[in-house]
Amino acid sequence: MWKVILLFDTSGAASRRTIQGIARYSSLHGPWVFFREPPFYMITNGKLRTIKKLPDLGDQKADGIIAHIPYTRNGSQFIPEGIPAVVSPYSIRQFPHFRNLITDNVVLGKMAAEYFLDRGFRYFAYCGFGGMYWSRERGESFAKRLTRAGFKTHFYQYGQLWSRRRSSRADNQALLAEWLKSLPKPLAVMACNDDRGQDITEACKIAGLHVPYDVAVLGVDNDDMVCDLTNPPLSSIAVNNERAGYEAAELLAQMMAGKKTNKQVIIAQPTHIVTRQSTDLFAVEDQDVCGALRCIYEHAKENIHVDEIVNATALSRRKLERRFRQVLGRSILDEIRRVRIEQVIRMLVETNMSISQIAEALGYPGVEHIARYFRQEKGMSLLTYRKRYGQK
Repeated sequence: MWKVILLFDTSGAASRRTIQGIARYSSLHGPWVFFREPPFYMITNGKLRTIKKLPDLGDQKADGIIAHIPYTRNGSQFIPEGIPAVVSPYSIRQFPHFRNLITDNVVLGKMAAEYFLDRGFRYFAYCGFGGMYWSRERGESFAKRLTRAGFKTHFYQYGQLWSRRRSSRADNQALLAEWLKSLPKPLAVMACNDDRGQDITEACKIAGLHVPYDVAVLGVDNDDMVCDLTNPPLSSIAVNNERAGYEAAELLAQMMAGKKTNKQVIIAQPTHIVTRQSTDLFAVEDQDVCGALRCIYEHAKENIHVDEIVNATALSRRKLERRFRQVLGRSILDEIRRVRIEQVIRMLVETNMSISQIAEALGYPGVEHIARYFRQEKGMSLLTYRKRYGQK
């Protein structure tokens, strides 16, 4: 049996799901023997301490390593030469001379921007962590998409604020609260991850701001524990880390067996957004359009029609269509199809339901209807999407 060292900080959902994918590969194609260490980093006397070497296996020799390497610029300082390894960098994008496991941060930022744009927001901000490439990439992609739409993004200058030498959590939360208070409202904030999203909601309480009515907050990773413990519950972008973990294990198995492989990078892909109370708001001043949007979202799992949405307002179809296009730049039917396709995506990624079962659950008259709409919206078939982003 292959002996594999796993080094991950399991306090976060992304790492736990990655390990789940590795374990699933092992159960299907192994079994492997795993060696694990406690979390990479611990706070000791107020200082960050990192593990500097691999666990001691005694007389045994590791056949492979899958590791999340934090706070170092040289993977070879950590991974011994000659041992097959797949590494997940923390502070730089990729380690040269290694197979890397990374997240598609560009897609994450773009997805967050489009989510807020679809809800009618006009004021935007990004809150990340200084010095982390993945945080910077997400923020840059978020701002780039908003710039294309004609909007500005406010950035929380974490590094500059840190230089004020306020090191306690309370002081840093106070700084974050000051920043949030200074920005125009209603404000849509993308957080670099769910932990940062929780920080933002807590800072809003300090600032006397209401979530989501003054500040809507969207996190990343869809960590159920963090999202549900946040008050109000935090909306978040789901990332298919479990699939990425499976693919990382698959790649490592080829390397341990001495097989040649040209695959250099495994990419964890964002799949969909799980909406909870922290973004349950439409920042649209036109109350008729806002009411129509809420009606569409509330009935997204039903086979709703434009006339039903019109009847939920006091306007004629012609007037509502005109206002929809003025406010959102798309028709009522376009919005219905877009929202329902998001429901399809969630079922494709999160369940093992067949295409016909999904079509029936969402009230489509047949598989051919859902297939046609999906291809128009996403540019690929339902099965192709599931193979690319669903569980492997």
